[in-house]
Amino acid sequence: MATLISVPLKKSVEVDLVTPLTRYITTTYQDGVDQKEHIAAVEDLHKLRKNALGRTLDKNEGSLEILFRYYDQLCAIEPKFPVSDNQVCLTFTWKDAFDKGSLFSGSVKLALASLGYEKTCVLFNVGALASQIAAEQNLDKDEGRKAAAKLYQLASGAFAHIKDTVLSSMSQEPTSDISPDTTNTLSLVMLAQAQEVVFLKASADRMKNASIAKLASQAADMYGEALRQCQSKDNIPKEIHPVLAAKHCIMQAYAEYHQSTLAKQSKRFGEEIARLQYATTLLKTASSRFDEPINVRHFSDKVASALAAAKKDNDFIYHDRVPEVKDLEHIGKATLVKPTPIQVPMSQKFTDLFQTMVPSSVQQALCMYNQRKVETVNRLTNTMREASSLSSGVLASLNLPAALEDLSGDSIPQSILEKSRNIIQQGGVRDVEKLIKDLPSLLQKNRDILDKSLKMLDDEEATDRELKTQFGTRWNRKPSGDLYRPLKTEGTNYRSILDKASQADRTVRERYDIHSQMIALLCKPQAELTAAIPSAKSAQALQGNEVVNDLRGCLAQLEELNREWKRLETDINSANFDMTGTFLSALAQTGAIGEEVTVRQSARQNIWGYNRQVQQSLKTQEDLLAKIQTLHQKFSSMRQSNSASNEREEVLKNLASAYDSYMETSRNLQEGARFYNGLIPILQKFENKCGDIVLARKTERDMLLKEIQQNLQREPSAPSFPLTPTPTATPTPTMTENPSPNTPSGGPSPAPRTVFPLNVPPRPSRRPPPPIPQTASTPPSNTAPPPGYPAFYQMPMVYSPYGYGPYGMPYGSSNQGGYPAPPSQQPHYP
Repeated sequence: MATLISVPLKKSVEVDLVTPLTRYITTTYQDGVDQKEHIAAVEDLHKLRKNALGRTLDKNEGSLEILFRYYDQLCAIEPKFPVSDNQVCLTFTWKDAFDKGSLFSGSVKLALASLGYEKTCVLFNVGALASQIAAEQNLDKDEGRKAAAKLYQLASGAFAHIKDTVLSSMSQEPTSDISPDTTNTLSLVMLAQAQEVVFLKASADRMKNASIAKLASQAADMYGEALRQCQSKDNIPKEIHPVLAAKHCIMQAYAEYHQSTLAKQSKRFGEEIARLQYATTLLKTASSRFDEPINVRHFSDKVASALAAAKKDNDFIYHDRVPEVKDLEHIGKATLVKPTPIQVPMSQKFTDLFQTMVPSSVQQALCMYNQRKVETVNRLTNTMREASSLSSGVLASLNLPAALEDLSGDSIPQSILEKSRNIIQQGGVRDVEKLIKDLPSLLQKNRDILDKSLKMLDDEEATDRELKTQFGTRWNRKPSGDLYRPLKTEGTNYRSILDKASQADRTVRERYDIHSQMIALLCKPQAELTAAIPSAKSAQALQGNEVVNDLRGCLAQLEELNREWKRLETDINSANFDMTGTFLSALAQTGAIGEEVTVRQSARQNIWGYNRQVQQSLKTQEDLLAKIQTLHQKFSSMRQSNSASNEREEVLKNLASAYDSYMETSRNLQEGARFYNGLIPILQKFENKCGDIVLARKTERDMLLKEIQQNLQREPSAPSFPLTPTPTATPTPTMTENPSPNTPSGGPSPAPRTVFPLNVPPRPSRRPPPPIPQTASTPPSNTAPPPGYPAFYQMPMVYSPYGYGPYGMPYGSSNQGGYPAPPSQQPHYP
């Protein structure tokens, strides 16, 4: 019988899993027990990959179990680590299993930042190793036949799974060995061999001839279909074509032989002779198509002996007419094998190293939820601050409550003294001006980090352009300018944010300068403050007046409302709603989380109670301010009006306005400092991202330079280019041939175990090695990513209540020049 076929393993380049995955974990999960567990699991994952792919695997089921575990782990982490060119930058490089390279080029290989691609290649090795282990089984024993049949079906299932999933798991055309056409052909070959092994087992178990004939006929059909598929594939080694052709003939010959036995039992002697003659022809055809010794001599002798006996009996006894082969009844089919479905986990002992890590889609939803929640909280906070600023402005314009406390006309109102003490306790003019001086240095520190990050990209891009000019079409990787476009857009967004923040700094300083003199006056000792305020005629007659009492009552209610807003703001900012369970349940039920709808609705629902309280408070304030203005008109008409009192009232109003300006300026400056300090780690992560991808491009550049150098060295009289010296590439492993087993004494002959023949001259490369793909989507051009920006890009959020500008205007207002809204978490290359 002909040689059994096994598939060579794909070879992979070593990959550093630890650095990028650890960086993603540290930027996604807060420091704690979970983070430490995840980092330790990354180390275990790296060891698992080296054990599965970094060494030569023995041909036994223990090695297959190692591949199972690694494949299962890849399936488990795929939804948890967003590996791609512009997210977790982790590139896997694999060589074509069937391409041996040529004199002027190395083996065809493909590098992709995709866990789906890594899974596909590992699954290919599962099928390949299963085929090799099956070829090592002793088919003379029942245990060997059972194991071989199981392994060939597993191999067929692995290749069939790749055929169905490879295109959806990759962002570009795969290498030819894992293409749908090739893997479909390999699946057919493995399934045909599984059917052949089942036929051998049926023969050894002495099953009925009818059943054996059907099994052999089905195996012949499978080999015929596999041969037709192989003949249209250029990448599959030509050496297996005669193997498949011979197997097709031999298995059909077995079917005809066993069917002739049935014809003899039914006394259809002419049919018996016709089938034996056809079997003889098939065996001769197999011998002519396969140029290696065929281990079917015993079967050929058996068929010849049966044919001679049948002819003799028919010539002397039966005289039955021998029909034409085309007139013979078709032999039935019996399929007892099928591709083993690939179900995860493949290993029965599999344990997920990252069992406690939530999927990245849930992380994304949580980050989006937090962003929506912060947006809602900021909106409510700004609404309350604007309302508080409005009430302070109204009271300052009415000189309240100072006018009610100043009925004597010559002492400092108690409210002004309170304001003076508050300013002095908070550091007065000295602390505010120190913050104003510190902001430019913080701004410059942010600009320096951003400039350094973008300079790295520009320098590497310039080097890439120079090498492209030097080597022309040999420099066949994606241009750095195309790859860095999203990063540069992100850097432009950061620069726009800093420009707006710088404008906000100027606006705050201008607002402060307007009231700086009165603020300085409030910082004076009480005696100096008293002397600076003009005296006026007494208004003691208004003491105990009903209008005065009503006005004081309204002011007390307004003050209580302001205190309630402060408590409410604290409660809103400290509110924490853990949505992990909710999103995990949604993911389990529907397979996806509707971020745009679910996340927004969840944020609104959780803050709904606070929103209702804020709206009620706004209505209360509106009614109080209207009543205060009405009462103040009556109060003003009852007061004696003269120039001294008007001058005194104007000073008191300015002091009240200066206090409000100081408190607002101080708050804005503190928020500005928090904004810049919070932006520094975000820009540092952006710098790390730029550094990571530049380093990855440098490594890729060095590999390509090495490959070009090796190709140029092989070319006669090749011009020399100044290339960076690199280590010698690891030679592509070659196939080995195993010796055939001894020929059995009788019955159907088990197949010798071997892989593709050894001394086969290398075929010329059909195409140059494909460039390492680099794809990235371009983020929007606005200064911050829109809602829904991938959460696996995002870092721990640094939110600033920097949404409130000078004089009650929201930050980012086009007319008031406020600080920009806080940047949401930006994309990060771990």
